[in-house]
Order: sequence, then structure tokens, then C-alpha cells
Amino acid sequence: MQIQMLMTNQSVVLTTTPSSPYPKALFFTPFLSTATPLRVAATHLRRRRYRISSIRSSSEQSSTSTIKPDVFGEKKELTGLQSLVDAMSPTIRIASSALIVAAAVAAGYGLGSRVGGSRNAGLGGAVVVGAAGAGAAYALNSCVQEVAAASLQNYVVGCDDPGAVKKEDIEAIANKYGVSKQNEAFNAELSDIYCRFVSAVLPPGSENLKGDEVETIIKFKNSLGIDDPDAAAMHMEIGRRIFRQRLETGDRDADMEQRRAFQKLIYVSNLVFGEASGFLLPWKRVFKVTDAQVEVAVRDNAQKLYAVKLESISQDLDVSQLISLREAQVLYRLSDELAEDMFREHARKLVEQNISAALSILKSRTKAMQPVIEELDKILAFNNRLISLKNHPDASCFPRGVGPVSLIGGEYDGDRKMDDLKLLYRAYVADAVSGGRMEENKLAALGQLRNILGLGRRESESISLEVTSQVYRRRLQQAVSSGDLINADSKAAYLQNLCEELQFDPEKATEIHEEIYQRKLKQLVADKGELSDEDVKTLEQIQIMFCIPKQTVEAAHKDICGSVFEKAIKEAVGSGPDGYDELIKKSVRKAAFGLRLTREVAMSITSKAVRKIFMTYIQRARAAGSRTNSAKELQKMVAFNSSVVTELIADIKGERLDIPPPEEPIKKEEQPIADIKGESVDIPPPEEPIKTEEQPIDDKEEEWKSLKSLLKTRPRKDITEKPSQKEINLRDDLSDRERADLYKTYLLYCLTGEVRTLALNVQVTVKKDDSQYILLNQLGGILGMTDSEIVQVHRDVAEQAFRKEAEVILADGKLTKTKIEQLNGLQNDIGLPPQYAQKVITSITSSKLSAALQSAAGQGKLSIAEIRELKQNGINVDNMISVSLRENLFKKFVDEMFSSGTGEFNEDEVYQKMPKDLNIDAEKAKRVVHELARTRLSNSLVQAVALLRQRNYSGVVKSLNDMLACDKAVPSNPLSWEVPDELEDLFLAYLRSDSAAEKVARVQYLLNISDSTAETLRDMKDKKSSHGANEEEFVF
Repeated sequence: MQIQMLMTNQSVVLTTTPSSPYPKALFFTPFLSTATPLRVAATHLRRRRYRISSIRSSSEQSSTSTIKPDVFGEKKELTGLQSLVDAMSPTIRIASSALIVAAAVAAGYGLGSRVGGSRNAGLGGAVVVGAAGAGAAYALNSCVQEVAAASLQNYVVGCDDPGAVKKEDIEAIANKYGVSKQNEAFNAELSDIYCRFVSAVLPPGSENLKGDEVETIIKFKNSLGIDDPDAAAMHMEIGRRIFRQRLETGDRDADMEQRRAFQKLIYVSNLVFGEASGFLLPWKRVFKVTDAQVEVAVRDNAQKLYAVKLESISQDLDVSQLISLREAQVLYRLSDELAEDMFREHARKLVEQNISAALSILKSRTKAMQPVIEELDKILAFNNRLISLKNHPDASCFPRGVGPVSLIGGEYDGDRKMDDLKLLYRAYVADAVSGGRMEENKLAALGQLRNILGLGRRESESISLEVTSQVYRRRLQQAVSSGDLINADSKAAYLQNLCEELQFDPEKATEIHEEIYQRKLKQLVADKGELSDEDVKTLEQIQIMFCIPKQTVEAAHKDICGSVFEKAIKEAVGSGPDGYDELIKKSVRKAAFGLRLTREVAMSITSKAVRKIFMTYIQRARAAGSRTNSAKELQKMVAFNSSVVTELIADIKGERLDIPPPEEPIKKEEQPIADIKGESVDIPPPEEPIKTEEQPIDDKEEEWKSLKSLLKTRPRKDITEKPSQKEINLRDDLSDRERADLYKTYLLYCLTGEVRTLALNVQVTVKKDDSQYILLNQLGGILGMTDSEIVQVHRDVAEQAFRKEAEVILADGKLTKTKIEQLNGLQNDIGLPPQYAQKVITSITSSKLSAALQSAAGQGKLSIAEIRELKQNGINVDNMISVSLRENLFKKFVDEMFSSGTGEFNEDEVYQKMPKDLNIDAEKAKRVVHELARTRLSNSLVQAVALLRQRNYSGVVKSLNDMLACDKAVPSNPLSWEVPDELEDLFLAYLRSDSAAEKVARVQYLLNISDSTAETLRDMKDKKSSHGANEEEFVF
């Protein structure tokens, strides 16, 4: 009956789940008034559902920093019995209980005696009624805990502010009812109140922490007097509810909200319990979260709280604010690295606000500069304040990150925003020099602003240079207009002082001076096309006033006046041979003298334009399909040079070509002669025999006299020659090989003539007259060829022609008397000097001889004596025979020496002379000799035994001599043989050859013959017997 009454009452008691480390802790729902504990499974589950709905409803409302009293529920109504207990003190309650029991016993005894009429009936009645009285007393005492819990609930609810709860009041309630804080019901009520308070303090998942939650919870926990293990159990219980709610929700946003709520719970709980949170709050074991996830929860919430704290920091920060910020960082458990990044980011955002405001003003229609400068000054002041605080004595108490501001990583960190930052820097530079001078403090401020905006040194210098250049030009204009610069005693000092006032680079100032001079020069030239005396005077005044060097003035004239002159020259050379008329000549003379150009500059410009035309002709000549067409293009270039370029140069120099120079008598040595005999050009010289030695040339004139084609290029009276300039040539535009090839092309054209195709494809060669050689001479001047280079080309052509014919004559490589006469006639016909003809002949014969020597050396038909004879005759054998063949020849010569049968070995011949004559390595040759000697030594013994068995005694002696020769080259030890008797027979045969005693003794040593055996064999040799009998005796 009592259980049913309690269940119908709206009091529900929940115990912690089995997973809780504190199974005795109880939790009371805030929706119910009674506090009767009941451990019923259904009630437990229903109570959980109430708490989950409570958390959800709280997440929909915005949390406030002040906790409302109704968070603990309404006051609990006491029943009659509970009201009676509440009105009694512990002493009265105990006395009342004893009185009730005693009265019940007495009443029972009286009732039993009255009804039963006996004493036993009275005792029975006393027992029954006494038991009922005891039950009533028990019921009275058993509800004390519930009344104490209800009183605690009503006390907390009755406090207007949860912060007004006092620990003394709670202890007074416990003492009032005679219960301990460790009492199950009372402690459960404390835990329930604390749990409700923590749930109310923590903001919903969508809201951030305010920063005072930890302090509020710790204060309330201390006021309740709840122990840390019991309080920690409530934190874990709240975590279980959030965790279950996250599992039950199907909304992704709600899931993320509950996740954030769980992270905030972890963060606040760790701060509440401090170092003891490691064992009081088993997040990892209960919720299967990792240490990293716990660290992430702490870090994220600490950052959010620190960000809220940073919002109070403005550009007017002071030391107290920084100290408070540092304390908050330590309290929030935020790492120094993250705190430093967040502070720098906050400082950057403050600066970005000023930058955005300055840019909006700068880009507005008003374009007022003063507000822009004020915003930039705020940035600089803030940056200076941060730098000074960084160097403060108490800087260790400040948060990390206090220092110069940087825009890296922010809104203006990128190429797209760089142009805007440059505009701000330009505006500040313009304001700095607006007064006509650059102050020192402004210069330092510009350096700081450049670092803050993240501009490079080159970019900032470019902007400063552009702005200060404009101011410098304005100051120069004022100085010239007022006459201060003209009247200055030292114009250089005046300009230098002006640069120092503006902090302007003197080199850049010099460039501005040069630009002013060039602009004035361009204006004067563009107006008149020439410079008058007055113009020259004006330019000189500018030069003196701005201290412009002379070489700079000359370069400006060359560039500006030269461009005008170049235009006139291009028009002249572009007119062609027939278009260079008097009108163009007049314009050239005007440009040459009116622009006041020096002759060197005028010729340099003319040379550039003319050489470009020359190269056009050269390209056409190279692209031509035949030698004739190439020669015709070169002929056009020569005509262009004579008719246009020569007259152009004369006009530039002011010379006249229509007046011929005075004639000079032709010197005797300059008369055209054909050869050294003095014959005329038309009479061929007599043949001269070709000598075997080269003829030295004592004078260059001999070369000209000998080469007929070269002689024809000299000026002659019978041929009219147009003047041709040689100052402008292609020597620096073409390589030596290219110039020689072009000259050779036209020379061959002069020599062979032009091939023309007639009807029926008949080709006829038309010879050219000697006037083509005059054009050839002019071509050499255009190509910039020296006399020696021209002579070399003529000689190469003549030598090539001579070689072609001489190879036919000397096809067999033999030089007979008849062939010499033929070669003499060929040499005279071609006009090749004798010494070069001799070179060709020697080259041909040498090549033939080289082939013969190579063949003989390869076949082994060449002896050392023949090689020495060839060298004595001046033939370079080393170039004709390869090294490998010469080494093979040496090996063959040595092998022949070891097989000659004489027994001699000449070390000086083999080791010194032969390697020298063959031009091979002596050491390598010595190794070859030793190798051959060792091999030949054993082979000679085998060969001697074989010849002995064949009864060829002379061959035996030769083989033993070969063995001696090898032994002389490489001394050997005594030899061994399978049949010793054959060695004795070999020695006997050598004794009968009557060889020298030294050789006999060495053969005895090599054959390992003892002295006694040798004596016996000598006695046998002395016996007079027939040759056949002796043979039969010692052989068998």
C-alpha cells in the first residue's frame, strides 16, 4: 500500500547506471516535488527521458550568465507526517517516538486486560498495540531523510540567486534533521542540485562559452560542500545524457550541436577539477574517446574563450589589459603557440580595418587625402605601441605575439590586393614630400609602413622614386623659373642640396637632367630638322645649368640627331642606283651638316644602313641556284657601292667626285708584269723546271707578279674604273671563311665565264673580259679583305686547278722527266708560283708513297734499313705508317734477329736505335723483346731436338745459336729435357760446328751438361772417323 502511494506520487528517484563509478549517487528529476527514493527500472527510464527533453529544450533557449532559481524546480510540499517531522527537533522526535511506543504498550495492555479479562490477554494486547506504536515511531523517523532532502531542495529554490547558497546553511539543514552529508538521500539531493546547476550553466551546443562558467561552477560546488568524486560523477552523468542524445538524434545539425556541447562539457570539467580530472573524469574509458579528441575539445573551446577575450583589445591597449589577457590564456589552458597566432591575427584585423577605411576614402569621389593619412598614422601608432610593449620590462607577463604587425595570412595578403596597398603607400609618400622636403621622422615611418604592408624593397623604392621624381621636377622648374639655379655660384652644390632635402638619389636626378636635355633636343630637331646657332647655345646653357657631362651630350645627339640622319640615309640607300638624284643628295648634305653630327657618328650611322643593304645582296647571292647567278648578285652589290654608297660618303664628307685626282707617274715596280722574266701580260712566260725544294719568297710583289688572275685585279689604263669606297665593308659582319667563299665565287666566275644555253639545249661558255677583275677588286674592298687574304684566295684557286691536273699526270706516283716538263707547262699556264706547285707535287707523291708504305708494312715487306733510307731522304714515315704497324714491324725485326741463326743480339740496336727510328715507346719495345725471347728460347730447344732427329746438323747449330740470342736478351736458367742423351747429342753437334768458346760454354750451361760429360764429348769430336759413322754413333 505504501509502495503504491509512493508511485502515485510524482516523486521519481533515479540511480546512476551500472557504468558509473559511483553507484550510490542518486539523481532527482527537476519536474517532481517529492523526494522519495525509488529504484524501479521503469521509473529510471522515464526519468532519463525527462532529462533528455530538458536538455533539448534548454538548447533551444539562449543561456544567460545569471542562473534562474527555477532551474532547481519548485518547492516540495510536505505531507502531514513530514510536516510533523519538520516541526520537531531531533530531541523531541526521539522523545516522541519513545512516548508513542510506551503509550502504545500501555494502551495495548489495558485493552487486552479489559477485553480478555486476564493478564495474558493484557500482555498480548500490549505486544500488539506496542508493535503498532513502534511502527508509527519508525515511520516518523524514517521520513527524516526525505524531509531533510526536501528542506534542502526548498532552501535552494528559495534563494533568489544560486550564488547566495552558503555552505553553512546547508550544514545547518543537515544538523537540524540530524543527518550527515554522506546520507544517501541527502547526498543524492546535493548531487541532483549540482547536476541541475551545471546543466544550466553550460550553454547549448550552438552557443559559445562566456568564460565565467568554470568560476561559477567551482563557487557553487564549494557552496554546496559536495565532494569532488560526487561532483565528477554528475559531470560524467551529463556526458552520458549528451552522448545518448547524440546517438538518438538523426539530424546532422543536431548531431554537430550535441558534439559541441560534449566538447564544452569536457573542457569545463577539466578546468573545474584541474589536475585531478585525469582520474576523476574517465572520458576515455566511459565514452571511448582518445586523448587527442580531449585535447581538441580543450583547444577549440580555449580558442573560442580567448577570442572573446581578445575582442576587448583595441589599438589603445595598455599593460593591464595585456596582463589580464595573459592570465586568461593560462586559465583557459591555451598553448603559447596558439595564443601567439590568435593575438597576431587580432592585431592584423585591427590594422585591416584601418586599411579598408583608408581605401574606401581613397577610392571615393572626394579623394580627400587627410583622412587617409590619419588612418595610416593610426596603423603606425599601433605598430609602435606593440613594438614598445614587446620591449617592456614586464614583457614576460604579456601574452605571446606582442610585436610588429604583419598582413601575412590576412585579407590583404595576395597579389590581388597588392595594388591597393601600393596606392596607400604612394599616398603616404606623397604626403611626406608635400612640403617640398622629406623629414627624418617621415622617412622612418615609411620604412615601418613598407614592412607592415608587406611591400618589397624594390617595389617601395620604385613608388618613392616615382613620387619624389615628380616633386624634384617641380622644384627644378621653380628653381629655373625664379633664376635661383642660374644665379647659383655652384650649380652642382645647389642640385646636391635639393637631392638631400628630398632624400633623392643623385643618380636618378642625373637621369632626370639628361631626360630634360634630350626632350629639349628632340623638340628643336622636330621643329626645324636641323640645329641653328641659337639652338646650340640654348642646349649648352641647359648642359651647364644641369651639370650634364660631355659624353652624355654626345650620346644624346648621336641618339636623337642620329635617328633623323639615319632616316635620310635609309631614304638615300633605299632609292637604288638610279634614284640617288640631286634632291636626295641635298637632303643628305643638310642632315649631315645641319644636325651638327661628328664625322665619326655620321659614318657609323651610314655604315649600319649600308651594311644592311650589302647583307641583303649577300643573302640573295647565297640563295641563288648557281655560281653564275650568285656572281651576278655580287656584281649588283659592287655597282650599288660605286653608284650610291661612294657618292653618299662623299656628300657626307663634303667631297666632290667629279674632279679627278692629279695623275701620278706610274712607278716602275707598279707596271703590270706577268712573271719574274718581265714579259708582258699577253706573252706567256717560258717554262721553268720544277725544283725539288721550295723556293722562299723574298717580297710580296713576287706573289702578284706570278698569279695572273691576281695581277688582272690591279688598276689599268686601258680599263675605265669607277671610284669605289672601302670604308664601309662587311669585315665584322661575315666570318673569314664566308668572305673568302664569296670572293672565290666571283673569281671563278671571272676565270670560267658564263655558261649560256642556246637552242636545242646547246651550252656555250662566254668568257669575260678583264674588266670583271676590276669589279673583283672592288668586291674585295666591300668584303673588307686584306691583300694577304686576297692573295690566299687566288693562290688556293690556282693550287686547286693545278692539283686537279697534276693528280692525273702523277696517277702512278712516279715523277719522270717527261712528267716534270708537263707539270712545268701546267704551272705556267695556271700562274701558280713554283714553290706552291712544288708543294702540290710533293703532297701528291707523298700520298702515293704513303699508300705504298702502308701496304708494304702490312705485308711485312719493309725492312729497317729501308725505313732509315726513307727518313734520310726527308720522308716522314711516322705520318705514313700507323703506330700499330710500326710496332708490328719492330716485333717482326726482333723475331728475325732471334731466328737468324747467328747467335748475336745487339742491345743498342734493339733497345735504342730501332725504337727511335720507328718512333715507338722504348719501354714497350723492351717488354716485347723480353716476351719474344722467353717464348723463342724454349721453342729453339724443341726445334733443335727435332732437327737432330732429322740429322740436320746445320739446322741444329742455327737453332742453338737462336737459343743463345734469346738468352742474351733474357738470361735463362739451365733447360731440362725428357731424354738427357739428346741434350748430349745437341752439344756434340754444336762442338763440331767450331763455334766460339764463349758460345760453347753458354750452350753447355743452357743444356745442363756437366764438365765431365763435356770433356768426354770433346774427345769423341776429336776422333777421326767418317761422317756417316759418326752420325750413326752419336745419334743412335
